[in-house]
Amino acid sequence: MKRVIVGLSGGVDSSVAAYLLKKQGYEVIGLFMKNWHDDSVTISDECPWLDDSNDALLVAEKLGIPFQTVDLSEEYKERIVDYMFNEYEKGRTPNPDVLCNREIKFDVFLKIALSLGADYVATGHYCRKDTIEKDGEKIHRLLEGKDPNKDQSYFLCQLSQEQLAKTLFPVGELLKPEVREIAKAQDLVTADKKDSQGLCFIGKVRLPEFLQQKLKPKQGNIIEISSFEEKYKRIEPKFASKKEKLEFLSSKYPYDVKDGKIVGKHQGAHYYTKGQRKGLGVGGTPEPLFVIETDVTTNTIYTGQGKLHPGLYRKALFISNEELHWVRKDLKLDVDQELEVMARIRYRQSLEKARLYMVESGMYVVFKNQQSAITEGQFVAWYINEELVGSGVIS
Repeated sequence: MKRVIVGLSGGVDSSVAAYLLKKQGYEVIGLFMKNWHDDSVTISDECPWLDDSNDALLVAEKLGIPFQTVDLSEEYKERIVDYMFNEYEKGRTPNPDVLCNREIKFDVFLKIALSLGADYVATGHYCRKDTIEKDGEKIHRLLEGKDPNKDQSYFLCQLSQEQLAKTLFPVGELLKPEVREIAKAQDLVTADKKDSQGLCFIGKVRLPEFLQQKLKPKQGNIIEISSFEEKYKRIEPKFASKKEKLEFLSSKYPYDVKDGKIVGKHQGAHYYTKGQRKGLGVGGTPEPLFVIETDVTTNTIYTGQGKLHPGLYRKALFISNEELHWVRKDLKLDVDQELEVMARIRYRQSLEKARLYMVESGMYVVFKNQQSAITEGQFVAWYINEELVGSGVIS
């Protein structure tokens, strides 16, 4: 009998994952990961880890499976929290959920599970996996979940073949309402529990306060740039090479304090992210202000009115070699190769047509349509049909 260790998070998805595996005849063990200790920044009555671990325990008891809690808070602090601080300090916007999957659930947790004699680990993610043979080798494919509203393949975009080989996604074939139905039918305490929001495993965190612990506030100017600014009328020059054109398409608009007018003050450019609308505290404009660029060196935030402001849009982005990841190593591009894909630059975004271009220093992703708020530090993931093939950090 194969042994599976399920990451029971105290939510409905992982509860049903455990139930399904048991029904399929696996020997199932539930493991709850405790990842956070500092209550000073969590909004305490929203999903503290204690409630979740109790729910996970109740589910394990109901299913008649062994249960234990592992404390991964040290690894979590080291690999996720410190990384986030560093990224924010550089003026980038990290994605903690993607990292949490790569570093915690499918690395630290996976290793613990294997040391407990597990053949597989399982989670409640809405995605699917299958295995094909190619040139005599087994290749694991990461596929979108069946539920288009819940597909979470994007969050797993950094997984490797080794990690996928050991992973099961039991709810990937189901729709969310079906998962809740199963939980109700089995009388699981998590059946009607709201989906968790906020940082992976931490619950709701007040991000500015969270960051302020390390990154000291410092006042700077909020500058508004007119959408009729000359730089937005830039005409494509004649390019000497394809690479030059790609560089041009992926380059950001340069801003200077003199380009606009000061409309307010902020407490630190590193607290803001591109495309952000809330939290600027500047009113009185005909259309709401959006952050179009942050500059942590001069501690300036550049904003523009309305979500169609040209400063928000770009057609291409770049990923450096060290931040490029292929789930399907066999489809990896060589220098000068290109590939038609569908891609997204954030979790809830629908897939967009794009083309990948490999160069010496990394890879360009050029979208068919302009994309809003391409943000450094976030992940871009690309797909062929329903398969997630690779991903990278936007530089």
